[in-house]
Amino acid sequence: MQLSSTFASLLALVSISWASSTPHGHGERVVRFPLTRKSADVAGHVDLSTLEAQFIRFSNKYRQTFSAFEANTGSAHPLSGKMMSSISKRGDGVVPLINEGSDLWYGEIEVGTPKQKFNVSIDTGSTDLFLPSVSCIDCGGHVMYNAAQSSTAKDKGQFTVLSYGQGDVMGEEYSDDVFLGGYEASNQTFLAATVYSPDFSYPNFLPDGLAGFAFENISALGAKSIFETTSDSGVLPSSVFGVKLSSTSGESELCIGAADTNLYIKDTLTYTDVTVKGYWQVNLEAVSRDGTTVASNNASIIDTGTTFIVTNDNSAEAYYKDIPGSSNSTQGDITYYTIPCDTIGSYTPTFTFGGRSFSVSEETFNAGPASEGSSDCLGGIAGTSIVGEYFISCSMCVSQVPFFNISVLDFWVVGDVFLQNVYTVFDKENLQVGFAELA
Repeated sequence: MQLSSTFASLLALVSISWASSTPHGHGERVVRFPLTRKSADVAGHVDLSTLEAQFIRFSNKYRQTFSAFEANTGSAHPLSGKMMSSISKRGDGVVPLINEGSDLWYGEIEVGTPKQKFNVSIDTGSTDLFLPSVSCIDCGGHVMYNAAQSSTAKDKGQFTVLSYGQGDVMGEEYSDDVFLGGYEASNQTFLAATVYSPDFSYPNFLPDGLAGFAFENISALGAKSIFETTSDSGVLPSSVFGVKLSSTSGESELCIGAADTNLYIKDTLTYTDVTVKGYWQVNLEAVSRDGTTVASNNASIIDTGTTFIVTNDNSAEAYYKDIPGSSNSTQGDITYYTIPCDTIGSYTPTFTFGGRSFSVSEETFNAGPASEGSSDCLGGIAGTSIVGEYFISCSMCVSQVPFFNISVLDFWVVGDVFLQNVYTVFDKENLQVGFAELA
């Protein structure tokens, strides 16, 4: 199978416009960010180079956030497989993080006193915030943070290297007041970068920086996310944010402080507990296809920063097994599958959380023709087997340092292929994730 040209249907850039505030409950303020999908060049088939780059970012993201979990808690994450005891700790000058790329949701935040405005990628699969500083090298095209102009900025005296798959981001750790839709995250810790790798050069990376919405336990900076800091201050009506993703312009939204009840069918909202605090990790009760269960009782991570649904090779193979005309191709650690375009709609998955089943539409499961003129289309579930020893990339280090070893990916990462079909509620107070059918 040969994959080629533009994968725009799933990897188109998405932006968050400035938030609007509306009353909720007893006059409490809820902040809603309307999400819109930017137009992109559409060639009508898959761009292999873009797809491979996304999965490189995916692999690095989970390798490195697993490392942060161990550094912060002193124990290996239950999903991480075997972890080496020589893992680097904070203070060694190297802290791992991941380049999420320019295909994420992004929107405006404000930092400092007076406020400086930045666009940042927003991702439920990571935690940390970084921004380019005014001293940043290769940051042309980005708005840069000026600590000297903020009366609330504090230099934490920690020079940090955030290590990425294809480069480094280096700079000083700062704390400052960060504003998300008018809500304040006081003394928020973040990295003010003085060096950006080419991955973050404009226009390769359109936002100025990145902000995670997961938990402190997977923070490479050992810090709370913007959402955690804001929630812990007690200013939110509820320690919740809700997400609707859609490829249709004007129909997507991020809601801070509540779920937007106008966007989902209320009696279908079903919660499932977060099983390990770090990621938004929940039990995936079942994955079925055409009425047949192909996986059951698997750990899963709910990740708006991943486009595909990704699982281990065995589970992916089980999903596509016996589908007439299906085939696969392995590129690096990732195995992609195709199904004839005229029948792919008959083999879309159903996911069960909290006792309720939610179906994935053909529109989101079908990533498009595998190549120009191909009658085979790429399915939205991919397999991976991540095996081996990985190394810290550090331009300031004399030699590479063993990072850690992952034996096999034995969980599901539930990305936008699924999430575009449901309204998702991330509930920090009760440590649960809710899914509901869209209104």
